[in-house]
Amino acid sequence: MIDLYSWATPNGHKVSIALEELGLPYEVHRVVLKEQQQKQPWFLKINPNGRVPAIIDRDEHNFAVFESGAILIYLAEKAGALLPSDKKKRSVVLQWLMFQMGGVGPMQGQANVFYRYFPEKIPSVIARYTNEVKRLYGVMDARLTDVPFLAGEYSIADIATYPWVAQHDWSGVDLTLFPALARWFEVLSARPAVIKGMTIPDPPRTAVQRLETAAVTVTR
Repeated sequence: MIDLYSWATPNGHKVSIALEELGLPYEVHRVVLKEQQQKQPWFLKINPNGRVPAIIDRDEHNFAVFESGAILIYLAEKAGALLPSDKKKRSVVLQWLMFQMGGVGPMQGQANVFYRYFPEKIPSVIARYTNEVKRLYGVMDARLTDVPFLAGEYSIADIATYPWVAQHDWSGVDLTLFPALARWFEVLSARPAVIKGMTIPDPPRTAVQRLETAAVTVTR
């Protein structure tokens, strides 16, 4: 049994989608960001960085894993799916996973903050991050003109990237400018596990709820 500690964020949704896709039994524990629960001592014992998501694997003597990419790798290896055993194919998956972790997530996160939430609108900063998101989307679009999924076959790389692309409009990016990426997004959006995973731990947030969560993120 997996204990999932999460909230309705793109990084949180990565793990809930993966758990649904892999069919692993899990129990959800909501970590309410606006109440700063992620900074409480009990949670810091699970994730010393004070961020969601995190998991505890009860089957492995309550082994804790934090950082969403590391969690995806751990779960895929545990289930023996969504991460190939072949060395080269595995490397391709990990390359695109790291692309999301080091590029799409951080840059789009900053675009979200400065485009939507930051009290002062700074056009040069907004342009810097939204243009970088567009560049990264362009990289994925070019890749997806040749293959159906980022690593060729459906994998944790796609799962990691989907929840961020799902917020493209929130970052001020028009997905129709990237037809291959838009096609990929539609395919993933129809997967039952993705649909279910995007509702965990709570239904999709309203604009007001997004603003409340972002205010916590900006000030913490």
